[in-house]
Amino acid sequence: MLTIPLIGAMLILCGIVYMAGAAIYRGRMSDPHIDPGDDAPTLEPRHRGMRFLGFKANWPGLLLVAIGALMLLLPPPA
Repeated sequence: MLTIPLIGAMLILCGIVYMAGAAIYRGRMSDPHIDPGDDAPTLEPRHRGMRFLGFKANWPGLLLVAIGALMLLLPPPA
């Protein structure tokens, strides 16, 4: 029966889409600002860091991916 692997694959896909959407819609990724010592404006963010990849912001997506992976690893029903 293909329903369990299909649901598992859909859960993995939904988890990845959720994490990508969370990273994109969290805020502006670029903010034009001028450094005091530099004359040219830059689009580099000031303090974006790697927080958008942290566990706290992505736990629902990671949970969906983990459940989907477990469903793909289950043996097929007899």
